[in-house]
Amino acid sequence: MKPNFNKLLVALGLIFVIAFNEAGAQTVKWDSTYRPGKYVEQVAKFKADPIVKKSFIFLGNSITAGADWAKLLNLPNAKNRGISGDITFGVLERLEEVISRKPAKVFILIGINDISRNIPDEVILSNYKKMVSRIRAGSKKTMIYFYTLLPVNSSFE
Repeated sequence: MKPNFNKLLVALGLIFVIAFNEAGAQTVKWDSTYRPGKYVEQVAKFKADPIVKKSFIFLGNSITAGADWAKLLNLPNAKNRGISGDITFGVLERLEEVISRKPAKVFILIGINDISRNIPDEVILSNYKKMVSRIRAGSKKTMIYFYTLLPVNSSFE
């Protein structure tokens, strides 16, 4: 009877080790310090841009960066602050440059790269709240607009 008990203990031990490893493998890691390759260069370019009164600032990632908003909307005071590959942490890091300009309106589309980099939804939402709080505190008259993210999985088909 004792050899069967030992086999049972070994089997239970293996099950525990496998289950523990599987649980550990499912732990999602994410990095709040990630910045795209041209991030520093783009931020320096934005800072060098002259301040325009009553500007409309478009803030975000590649979806924002890919458009000439001033030309598209026939608004010479529209400023593009999109950086391809950026995440919400990157926007928070460079938000002071936007706030200091006291824009009339800020249009924000950011977060899709956060999702692809496994940043949890609650962290993304917390970063959105921080953006709103900081803009409201530093530029009280600025109107804030958020765009919704596009679906990224098959459940939306």
